[in-house]
Amino acid sequence: MHTRPGRPTVRPVTAADVPALADMLVRSFDDDPVVHFMFAGRRRRQMGLHSFFTSQIRRQYLPLGHVYTTDDRSGVAVWGPPDRPRNGWKELVQLLPTAPFLLSGRTHRALKLLFEVDALHPKEPHWYLATLATAPEQQGKGIGSALLEAMLARVDEEGVPAYLESSKERNVALYARFGFEVVEEFRSKVGSPPMWRMWREPRVPEL
Repeated sequence: MHTRPGRPTVRPVTAADVPALADMLVRSFDDDPVVHFMFAGRRRRQMGLHSFFTSQIRRQYLPLGHVYTTDDRSGVAVWGPPDRPRNGWKELVQLLPTAPFLLSGRTHRALKLLFEVDALHPKEPHWYLATLATAPEQQGKGIGSALLEAMLARVDEEGVPAYLESSKERNVALYARFGFEVVEEFRSKVGSPPMWRMWREPRVPEL
């Protein structure tokens, strides 16, 4: 990985990292508006998030080899490569351990939201930033920037676009600093909070 001097060291995630990273992700996403829409109640939300991120990393993305963290596991970036198979039904099946925590009056809306977001995924080959997070107590220390810089250097070398969905408006400015542009402020038909779909064209690497 390409890590700028003075930035936290970025390294690949191993299976042994997953429990600690799932715990960190629960804390990082506890105030996320879309998460609050999908999970009813704090306890259900925490358990559901832990199950979701454990499944997302361990089952979906770690086998593809593009999940990164820092030495102290205070941040994580989950990337899908351009050749990642796209199968919305299969990916939902991989997340089945999360299903019991969605069971409430919101279940139908939550599942419909997942399908709506998946249907909007660009068809053009691209790197997909599925999740980026920093532990709440470590935010503002350049961890998210280090994780983005490390992977985007490779993205630019390959000359491939990148794509993400941000569920927190305050993160849009961070992504914009790294070349992502908002292509849509998505508002679901099921009445969820807005999400920002962002696209990044590759930059010409500096010589």
